[in-house]
Amino acid sequence: MGNPIQNRYDFVLLFDVKDGNPNGDPDAGNLPRIDPETGNGLVTDVCLKRKVRNYVQLVKETEKGYGIFIKEKAILNTLIDEAHEQDSVKNKEKWAKTDAARLFMCEKYYDIRTFGAVMSTGKNAGQVRGPVQMTFARSIDQVIPAEYSITRMAVATEAEAEKQQGDNRTMGRKFTIPYGLYCTYGFVSAPFAEQTGFSDDDLNLFWDALNNMFDHDHSAARGLMSKRKLVVFKHNSKLGNASAHTLFEMVKISANKLPARDFSNYDFIIPTQGQMPEGVSVIEM
Repeated sequence: MGNPIQNRYDFVLLFDVKDGNPNGDPDAGNLPRIDPETGNGLVTDVCLKRKVRNYVQLVKETEKGYGIFIKEKAILNTLIDEAHEQDSVKNKEKWAKTDAARLFMCEKYYDIRTFGAVMSTGKNAGQVRGPVQMTFARSIDQVIPAEYSITRMAVATEAEAEKQQGDNRTMGRKFTIPYGLYCTYGFVSAPFAEQTGFSDDDLNLFWDALNNMFDHDHSAARGLMSKRKLVVFKHNSKLGNASAHTLFEMVKISANKLPARDFSNYDFIIPTQGQMPEGVSVIEM
């Protein structure tokens, strides 16, 4: 799969949503997630990682080494047990089986190499802390969800049709955010990459996923979602040459019109290479 990466990376990802619900909360009637104290919109890291997984699955399909462990309808214990059926695992001494199974899972599944996984729920394959971690995304400004009534000109059963005397209408609700610009922060650890085998090829695929994942994730509920900016800070060492928060604070975002209804309603200051701390380079993708 290639040699593990040798550099630390930090990144800022900006994406927006227009007339859509970027990440509904199933415990709140699928309302868009909101910080109740500030009114800022939220999108979970799990939601964003799901989009990365879906993109890799779409692009790589059945290519060896790019399987997806956490996917729709997967039975995780079956996949973990499969690792213990490999000759490289079952022929090991009992005390070495877990490490051998963990290595097999990292080699086979891209999302384990990238995000890590807990694989101790079946035959033990250990726990993996992935080199790539992301925060919740938070909107730059407050968002106010809008609620709409929708009508379906059909019913599900004969009983419903008889009750409505043939009117055959089903009422529902739909929630959207008129516009929101969201920001998430990410971290890529070279020491953790050594443990999972996360390589430069894996990293380039991850950048591709961040740049393109929204183009392959459209739905009626999500409206128009688009990646807007990806700013990557590359350190020239494994452990890094500057703190992540110092680099993140160099990216300035401000609204030039409120309420914002378009990406053009925001101004950005992206640091230049001359402003970077020693040993750090900035790449805008």
